[in-house]
Amino acid sequence: MDQIVERRTRTRVRAERPKLYKVILLNDDFTPRAFVVGVLKGVFRMTEGEAYGVMLTAHRRGACVVAVYTREVAETKTRAANARGRAEGYPLAFTTERES
Repeated sequence: MDQIVERRTRTRVRAERPKLYKVILLNDDFTPRAFVVGVLKGVFRMTEGEAYGVMLTAHRRGACVVAVYTREVAETKTRAANARGRAEGYPLAFTTERES
């Protein structure tokens, strides 16, 4: 009596992790520091201390990574922050960049 052995293979499907994007604050010499801190607190939900630290880093180095999100969230927050600056007549600029 020969037995037939049947092998079953399992295929696991893994969802690929979404690509992440950095939101970057660019320094300018015209937007008041207090306004930048307010935008960081309002749009990015930072504390006063976190926002002040990010603002100072951008001021000293020319740019600073604010946060890392999925593409849609990063682009939405960037648009909202830039719109706040434009609404007040400031050249405040945030940009997104794919994380490597």
